[in-house]
Order: sequence, then C-alpha cells, then structure tokens
Amino acid sequence: MRVERLELEGVLLFVPTPHHDERGFFTRTFDAALAAEHGLDPHAFVQDSQSRSRRGTIRGMHGRSGRGEAKLVRAAHGAVLDFLVDARPGSPTFGAQTAVRLDDVTFAHLYVPPGFLHGYQALTEHADVCYRIDREHDPAEDLAVRYDDPDLALPWPLPVSVVSERDRSAGSWKDLRARLGV
Repeated sequence: MRVERLELEGVLLFVPTPHHDERGFFTRTFDAALAAEHGLDPHAFVQDSQSRSRRGTIRGMHGRSGRGEAKLVRAAHGAVLDFLVDARPGSPTFGAQTAVRLDDVTFAHLYVPPGFLHGYQALTEHADVCYRIDREHDPAEDLAVRYDDPDLALPWPLPVSVVSERDRSAGSWKDLRARLGV
C-alpha cells in the first residue's frame, strides 16, 4: 500500500495493492501501522458506516462543527466522485476543493481530516461507500452546504438523479463562512 499527500493540507490517499487471481481478488482495506506512520491514530476510529447509492445520487456536502470529524472513506462496490472542501478557518487551503475518484478497482481510501466538507456522487449503477469515523455522530454538530452552491460550483460529473431533502435544504457556503467568522 502506498500513501499520497493530496493538495489540501492534511488530506491523504491510501492506495492498496489488490492481488487478483482466478478466484477474484484480495486486498488490505486498512493498515494500522501505515496509518500511524502517516500521523493518524488508528485506534481513534470508533465507528464504521456504509451507504448505498444509485447512479447520479449526490450525498453532501457535510461536515461537523466543534472538534470536527476525521473520516477514512472508500468505495467497496462501484465508483463515486468524492469532493472535499476545506472549511477550516485559518487553514492555508481554506475554501479550496479537490475531487478524487474512489472505486472498487483501485480500492483507494481517502483520509478526510476534521474540518472538511465532504460529499460524493455515485458514478455506477450502485455504489457502496464505507466510512471509518473517529467520533460518534452528534446531530447537533452537523454542518451542511448545498451540493449546488454557486460559490463552490462543484463540477458534478453526471446529471443529479437523487438528493435528500436535508441536502436540498442545506445552507450556503457564504452562510457557513459567516458562521465560522471567515
């Protein structure tokens, strides 16, 4: 497994080496020693979650207030285009965004540090996304910005097929900036 540092400060991409043969494949999906080598506490992850989405579905853009929330995200089945927006006041990459394709071919894992907005669009008929999260969920700390906010102008690659009511009614990037005092 190799680790790549992406352009947003603190964001890492873990890329495993799947082994294929006539039976199918085998790949390591987490390596505590490698995570620790790159500054992550592997024991800090306290919750694993999974979502399934249909092609064109958008989930996001979500984040957490307070101490934030770190996530290790991967596509267990299918593919998604995963977006991150740095919402950490004082960060040298505040407001910057990046997109990473996560799929069941490369099995890459995206490390999302606390303080980022996160969302994705399903690119395949069905996409299963797994999250390893370092904090228990507290709905009182939820942050959200509309997936189609004009100030973010995220370039979703497909026509949008499904968006939750929560994501359709999320606030704006401008409002979140004001809330953060930026």
